[in-house]
Amino acid sequence: MSRRNLPALLALFLVATPAAAQDWGRSTADLDVPAAQAEDVKSIDSIISALYDVISGPAGEARDWDRFRSLFLPEARLVPSGSAPDGSTRYLAWSVEDYIATAGGQLEANGFFETEAHRVEERFGHIAHVFSTYDSYRTADEMKAREPFMRGINSIQLLFDGERWWVVQVFWQAESPETPIPERYLGEG
Repeated sequence: MSRRNLPALLALFLVATPAAAQDWGRSTADLDVPAAQAEDVKSIDSIISALYDVISGPAGEARDWDRFRSLFLPEARLVPSGSAPDGSTRYLAWSVEDYIATAGGQLEANGFFETEAHRVEERFGHIAHVFSTYDSYRTADEMKAREPFMRGINSIQLLFDGERWWVVQVFWQAESPETPIPERYLGEG
């Protein structure tokens, strides 16, 4: 960039900044999502519990997808990540509706139960970040026997609007032999 373009760029920045500062974004007051159960969204504990509960159930059992929708901001993302067979890191970025369409049928057809094994939580003002270590099971019997077929970490970002908590994003990675879950995220020791 030449030096003579710098004043024009600075002027553009100075003009744009006050306009952008006045746009405070969306309010959660008028979102078009199903009404949440008050017990599901009153605390970080309750929304994390509801998130795990709503996707869990035996094969053949429909999930309550409106309850699922009620936990999330409309713009929320669900982002699975992992390694491809060639070793490269891959991810998908789903909307809530993408998740329901892509994963929902598999959860219902095959059975799936997920529980939180440990949590590391950080909070500042109206935002929270939760590293939630999970155990996944295919059946209730596996869950009772504490024999998960998969473990991993959900990185969950949350927003508190003064009345309730909202899920902004769930970003996860399953454990693998190359990437074991560190002790600090297992709550052991």
